[in-house]
Amino acid sequence: MITFYNPMHRGHAPAHEFFRGERVPCFESPARVDYVEEALRARGHAMVPPDIDSGPVLPQVHAPRYLAFLQTAWPQWLALDPANSEVQPFPSVWPVRTLRSDVEPENFIARLGLYSMDNGTPLAHGTWDAAKAGADAAASAAVRVAQGAPATFCCSRPPGHHAGPDFMGGYCFLNNAAVAAQVLRNQGAQRVALLDVDYHHGNGTQSIFYDRADVLFVSIHGDPRTEYPFYLGHADEHGEGPGAGYNVNLPLPAGATAQAWFGALEQACARIAAHGADALVVSLGLDAFEGDPISRFALTSSDFSRLGERLAQLRLPAVFVLEGGYAAAELGTNAVNVLDGFGRG
Repeated sequence: MITFYNPMHRGHAPAHEFFRGERVPCFESPARVDYVEEALRARGHAMVPPDIDSGPVLPQVHAPRYLAFLQTAWPQWLALDPANSEVQPFPSVWPVRTLRSDVEPENFIARLGLYSMDNGTPLAHGTWDAAKAGADAAASAAVRVAQGAPATFCCSRPPGHHAGPDFMGGYCFLNNAAVAAQVLRNQGAQRVALLDVDYHHGNGTQSIFYDRADVLFVSIHGDPRTEYPFYLGHADEHGEGPGAGYNVNLPLPAGATAQAWFGALEQACARIAAHGADALVVSLGLDAFEGDPISRFALTSSDFSRLGERLAQLRLPAVFVLEGGYAAAELGTNAVNVLDGFGRG
């Protein structure tokens, strides 16, 4: 399976984040992709750099005002004080409920809060370049599938599925899976199915496609009553307007067994088959793994092979997009198990 890698991902390497109120080293680190690339090479997967510019499709997925901020955020931060090169900016105020979000504040930290859903998505000097190259990799993977490849893999970080139309969050800045789905549509696919198997609900992806019938969004994730992102991902969220019925959430309680998880996968596959999709995008979060440090499902490495084999039975060309997964040493094995399982199917 051809893998598109992100040559710029190391530029996004913030030193710390806030987790449960404590300042800790970032779980989402460059080492994550190192482990995956090592496993890909060991099993003979070809890796190539992106060859498609995602620039034209990004405004179809994200608001131009948000893109303009994200592209210039680090230079704006340095313009306030050159010493900020050694300081990570974090938002401290957010425009919730009755507060206005239509007027962009002049204060940088206020603008950062306007475009953030949490304070756990730290910026670094190379964040924009890394995020943009990741979107390029997703677009490249989608174009290759549209041209006839049975499957491709976008091996990139930072991840993307928490990034919404006009906000960042959950380590995510640009929504790579949404870019892949939109590129497939632009390339002629009438219907696309987007399956998110990350432990955490892909709230950004849901928000992007919630009123659309051309992209079916299906997610298996931890129950948002107890698990991040908390405020989206409930089973009664079905889509709205033209998208009514095209959003399917399958939340599971923290600690759910592999048997329960694969039961939800069967529901997801049945809905995808009924959609009559021309192509599949998989938000390949690997934090359903039993050893993940910030998630609470119980899949083993062999279960990820089973996941790939089951998705292959859908008989759809597929773009796999790397999302979460923070048990770094096992991340590569689990990722390649999915890809190889799909190839065997």
